[in-house]
Amino acid sequence: MSLKTQRENMQTISSLVSQELGYIDGEREGGPNGAKKHFHTKSAAFLRALGNDLGFKDFKVTNNYGGIAVSGEITLMGIWGEGNGLYLEISQPITQQREFMYRHITHMKDYCGGNNRWMPCGIFTNGEYEKLLDMLLALRDTSKEKSNVA
Repeated sequence: MSLKTQRENMQTISSLVSQELGYIDGEREGGPNGAKKHFHTKSAAFLRALGNDLGFKDFKVTNNYGGIAVSGEITLMGIWGEGNGLYLEISQPITQQREFMYRHITHMKDYCGGNNRWMPCGIFTNGEYEKLLDMLLALRDTSKEKSNVA
């Protein structure tokens, strides 16, 4: 995907996260055909392109739609090399703080990983794709330094 498209996707994701994606109004959730579905579709496409841009040797993008009360989450897991990878989750937070979680992982089934880190949603709101790449690639570089010290 082009840089322009990725920036636009970031802004769309930020806009969708600022809406109510979970509905419990006695009616059918906004999910399968509403904003929740659009959020999952747009986020998955964005994360697949991000995985390519980050240069992973192996990566996967998964969707968990969750129930009617939540947005669910879209996850990117990727490995740069042996013992060096990234887990990034996009979801609508249940708190007022709008942040997305990411952390270091050592293999493709590492669902615990390193310490959770939080990126402000403002990076998405402003379409700062290069800043996002730099932030995530710094995690790869930090992991390399740690493995060289050991």
